[in-house]
Amino acid sequence: IAAKNVYQSIIQKVRQFEKDRIYDDYKDVVGDIVTGTVRRREKGAIVVDLGKAEAIMPKRESIVGEDYAPGERIRCLLLEIDNSPRGPEIILSRASPRFVKRLFELEVTEMTDGSVKIEAMAREAGYRTKIAVSSSDSRIDPVGACVGAGGSRVKSIVRELNGEKIDVIKYSPDPRSLL
Repeated sequence: IAAKNVYQSIIQKVRQFEKDRIYDDYKDVVGDIVTGTVRRREKGAIVVDLGKAEAIMPKRESIVGEDYAPGERIRCLLLEIDNSPRGPEIILSRASPRFVKRLFELEVTEMTDGSVKIEAMAREAGYRTKIAVSSSDSRIDPVGACVGAGGSRVKSIVRELNGEKIDVIKYSPDPRSLL
């Protein structure tokens, strides 16, 4: 009985260590884009294998009309990580406006260096996104930087979002001129 109790105690500590390690690995990645493999559907949510851990994309965070088959690769925004008693629960999103913002930050190098900035954005996930951009450098056209040569930059983002329309406009502090 004593040996069994020691064994259970050791197993419990190992499991707790694994949970802490997963939380530590992913707590710094919140707000970034992660790539994983779809494992299964569970009560409307999609379970995604990120390699070291499994994450969940709830129905409210997925885009209407997108359907993923098991084994398919998927890119998502790591929205949050909850440290629950059962272990860390990693929540993913493709419907969040922050997902589109991060895609633009990855694609547009001028955003990385700070010369082009997203001032405002609105998103109706799966249908349309509008982004108002500005530039701190008068020599840089913020809309042209986001669209890219021949639309190359915005086309790769549209492809990732399965054909969602993206409107990029120049930001103005006057709301009437943004229409």
